Amino acid sequence: MKRLFFFCMALMLTLSASSQGFGQGFGQGFGQGHRQGQGQGRRFSPEQFQAQLEDYFKKEAHLTPQEAAIFFPIYKEMQEKQRAIFERQRNLARVKPADEQGCLKVIKERDEIDLELKRIQQAYHLRFLEQLPASRVYDILQVEERFFRHMMRSWGRGPRPQMPQQQGSSQR
Repeated sequence: MKRLFFFCMALMLTLSASSQGFGQGFGQGFGQGHRQGQGQGRRFSPEQFQAQLEDYFKKEAHLTPQEAAIFFPIYKEMQEKQRAIFERQRNLARVKPADEQGCLKVIKERDEIDLELKRIQQAYHLRFLEQLPASRVYDILQVEERFFRHMMRSWGRGPRPQMPQQQGSSQR
């Protein structure tokens, strides 16, 4: 469940970054692009991100060229399906419903989206296993988790906005 959460958050950040014009990505060093891209007008590049993801997966999971040729088309297909669902999830979170019935409906829909994401993930894991050995798929899943965890940490290293003061707190 943690893996799904990290993966979901990473993909939502990716979608959000591409629509809001995040930093350059990782730059030359893994995790360096956000700081390098600040103030330089650079935008998130989905192509560059995908290239870095593939390079990282190939290196860290020790994928052969043949394994990479099998894995990445299936992985990209999975990402596309997940992106559509993340967009639905993001749209649900935009505005809080005005009444209890609306809130209940959104909660149930969010739960269904989470289950749908897990079903997609499971179906694609089975497809990976049809083409690659289980030990290789296991390695890929571990690398994927590390990649997105590191990405989220590196994007979080930018300047932090000031937190608004709570009402009623004493100021000195």
